[in-house]
Amino acid sequence: MTGSASELARRLGEYAEAVCREYLSKGHRSGNHWIVGDVRNTRGRSMHVRLKANAKGPAGKWVDESNGEHGDLLDVIRETCGLIEFREVADEARRFLAMPRPESQSRPSGATREPPAARGSPDAARRLFAMSKQIAGTLAERYLAGRGILLAAPERTLRFHPSCYYRDLVTGETLTLPALIAAVNGLDGRIAGVQRTWLDPAGNGKAPVADPRRSLGHLLGNGIWLGLDPGVPVPVMAAGEGFETMASLRTLMPALPVAAATSANHLAGLTFPPGCRRLYIAADADAAGRHGIERLSQRAGEAGILALALRPQLGDFNDDLRHLGPAHLAACLREQLVPEDARLFLPPA
Repeated sequence: MTGSASELARRLGEYAEAVCREYLSKGHRSGNHWIVGDVRNTRGRSMHVRLKANAKGPAGKWVDESNGEHGDLLDVIRETCGLIEFREVADEARRFLAMPRPESQSRPSGATREPPAARGSPDAARRLFAMSKQIAGTLAERYLAGRGILLAAPERTLRFHPSCYYRDLVTGETLTLPALIAAVNGLDGRIAGVQRTWLDPAGNGKAPVADPRRSLGHLLGNGIWLGLDPGVPVPVMAAGEGFETMASLRTLMPALPVAAATSANHLAGLTFPPGCRRLYIAADADAAGRHGIERLSQRAGEAGILALALRPQLGDFNDDLRHLGPAHLAACLREQLVPEDARLFLPPA
């Protein structure tokens, strides 16, 4: 930690309870500690913030007993305000402490402060993804398992945010809900957007809100990729509109790279990875879905790629996975795949 950061952390520690009341408002004081769920201001009792210095250490230090995370009050400000760069965290800390910003020390003369990420921009998407955590052991993992989606290996594109902002577009009401965060990547692996799936905190599927799934960022040409290694040729892949549809296929065929384009229009414009020879397109029955498939198939043909449709027996492949079972879905897919691909990607019959 830099001297400036150390000084700010020490000053914040002098007002530790006031900092907690401001940024960890869902907690409460208990003796010499502020008790809260975690550093992102979730209700609970796992995280303890020391309010007064004692033999164990200075004021403002905290530890989350549930996962071993620890830090100081600058970390609290960073996580609860959704800040990534230290200068933004420092500016917020100085605002709270009513301290002037040290202009001459923080940037060269004549330079301007980098603005915060614009709403809906790729920077905002990257910031939200960075604030989230791995899904292992979280409500997001349980949600996917409840949909029959059991991914063979951790997917770098999937994360969990315990308190993601949701705004009702009709009433304007804002609330925080847990969310599955899926990165929308370009072929270079760089995050261009995210898709948020808000979840019911009680574990009953998606959150009971008007539109529990929304995307932000630059989506056209990009996708939620599962199994993509940037720069590595992808001779065979599958693509479709919905994340859960493609994750269901990935559950049955863990070695097959798949991409979810988030909408029919974005599916039509998906960028093909290098070396692609065969493209399986997960069918969608609605008119927009058919248009996306037809346009993607046309573009694939123009690029010399063989496009083949995969058709579910029910509404989509997640319905097939949940209601018909993995063995039935595997048998259905075996009939539609090129024999070489069926041997390579599906479990033995």
